[in-house]
Amino acid sequence: MTGSLLFDAIVFLLGAIICVSIAKRLGLSSVLGYLIAGVLIGPYVLGFIGEEGEDILHFAEFGVVVMLFLIGLEIEPKNFWNMRKSIAGMGGLQVAGTMLLSYLFFILIDFDWKVALVISMAVALSSTAIAMQTIDEKGLMETTFGNSAFSILLFQDIIVIFMLGAIPLLSNSEVEAAADSHESTGNLLDGLPMGYQTLAIILSVVLIIGAGQYLIVPMLRRVAKTGVRELLFASALLIVFSISFLMEYVGLSPALGAFLGGVVLSSSEYKHELESNLEPFKNLLLGLFFIAVGASINFVVIAKIPLTIGGILLAIILIKALILFITGKAFKLKLDQNLLLTFSLAQIGEFAFVLLSFAFQLNILDQEQMDIMLVITALTMSITPIISIINELFILPKIGTKESIKRPMDHIAKSQNVILVGFGHFGSTVGRFLRSHGIEATILDQDSNRVDVLRKMGFEVYYGDATRIDLLEAAGIAKAKILICAIDNPPITQEITKLVKEKYPHVELMIRAQNRNDAYELLNLGFENIYRESLDTSLALAKDVLSKLGFRKYTLIRQVQNFIKYDESSLRRLAMEPKGDDDYLFKVRKELEEQERLLEEDFKRGIVEFDIHWDSESIRKVLKNQQNNAKS
Repeated sequence: MTGSLLFDAIVFLLGAIICVSIAKRLGLSSVLGYLIAGVLIGPYVLGFIGEEGEDILHFAEFGVVVMLFLIGLEIEPKNFWNMRKSIAGMGGLQVAGTMLLSYLFFILIDFDWKVALVISMAVALSSTAIAMQTIDEKGLMETTFGNSAFSILLFQDIIVIFMLGAIPLLSNSEVEAAADSHESTGNLLDGLPMGYQTLAIILSVVLIIGAGQYLIVPMLRRVAKTGVRELLFASALLIVFSISFLMEYVGLSPALGAFLGGVVLSSSEYKHELESNLEPFKNLLLGLFFIAVGASINFVVIAKIPLTIGGILLAIILIKALILFITGKAFKLKLDQNLLLTFSLAQIGEFAFVLLSFAFQLNILDQEQMDIMLVITALTMSITPIISIINELFILPKIGTKESIKRPMDHIAKSQNVILVGFGHFGSTVGRFLRSHGIEATILDQDSNRVDVLRKMGFEVYYGDATRIDLLEAAGIAKAKILICAIDNPPITQEITKLVKEKYPHVELMIRAQNRNDAYELLNLGFENIYRESLDTSLALAKDVLSKLGFRKYTLIRQVQNFIKYDESSLRRLAMEPKGDDDYLFKVRKELEEQERLLEEDFKRGIVEFDIHWDSESIRKVLKNQQNNAKS
């Protein structure tokens, strides 16, 4: 509007803050808030963003690149290899099926076969940005749906390389047009024979792997020694920029290169440092990307041919939903998990912008076809959050796990004393121990495949999202004495516990915390019964080490109890302190010194050193010696 960079920044930030805040207050996805903000400030509504919207979209796509780099950091090469069957199987079936049906549809509506083939490639791709953002927000990454969606999206990001390589083969351009195209794309693979293109791709991948091991990690070590935090942030950006540039230079997907770089660095000691530095940057760029998508919706094109666009839009969503549903069925996903997969990936993705633009440069698509497909791509991305909301509010609550959440009368009073939310590795241990002592907890879990397996194992587990108060009420929260929150997603944990504390204050909350920082947040929210998942295990290991070095077991048990007592007191004293500054680190050091002093005093003044209470191992040794003496 004014051409000022500062004014544009103000418009973007203000639009995001207002629209996302309203969306979250209404219980909607933040993605929908960003998209609405883009529509409102775009050139066709309020007009704050003009023709530069398309340039902003290309820049904002870097948010997708950063996101895939961070996803790669979470997947070690061994785990990536273990996922190869689901990636190739689910991803291959979805892409092939969607391309086939899309191609037939566009042929039926009288598109040229080359145009239909290019568009079917674009339609086969889903939005990694929208799907992964929604999965992260709802804490569904560890569910069957989350793993399946990730496998499909990863396959799509890989196959886009081959799609970009195949599109030039369909070109109708003359030699001059091809030369113009080469100038505009400017990548290393243009004009090279197929053998050299393959060699360039392999060398690029090898270069990324080699750089990760022998260049990037040593560089990060040198930067870390400086102690300057902003240099680590700059190094993280440099890594992503460099890998993306290399992949783009050889004509490949920069997002795929970033993902590969993340996988290479996933086993390095700087994995968590890179994550913490890039996470805020990723979220900011993804928000900008969603706003740019909303702003790119061309309402002039829609007004010219609304029926054509509406018909193609509906057909594409139905085709993608059908293939996704069939894919989920083929891989035995439960109905609710399959519906989540179907509705979450039924849009056209951000890489479609790249494919369509490339095809337009090669004169495969004309201007009208290009405009129609760009509008439809943006529209499918914009309505996906709305479709997901409809699924969550009106479909999933009715189909869930088939068994009723109500128990027979003779079990209600017993089972409703305790509600256990989350039955993964942590929660299942708690549940098994309770059951072995006659306590049957009402167990809730959001992964229906896991629910089905656990039911077959004899556990009464129910599918559901415990952030919904109606589900908790159906599970008997009004009569329950204790709710155990054993899930491994801190934001979801806080949402559940705040809800229960507000609505049912009589229920005692027992909460799993992932680490000390998670425990700080829960303490500051007013919760008392907090259990750090690594505390007891690490102390058990330390106790066994000392036992093997000659310390008495009873002595060690007492010292472990003392350590927990002192550490819990320290945790509560430090909870309210501002984190990250030098004053906090000084207080932490003093607390550690005080804990060690108290433990040493306990030991030296004889509270445990000269303890003559039972020690089963010592008793067994004495008895064995007596038996040996008696025999001799």
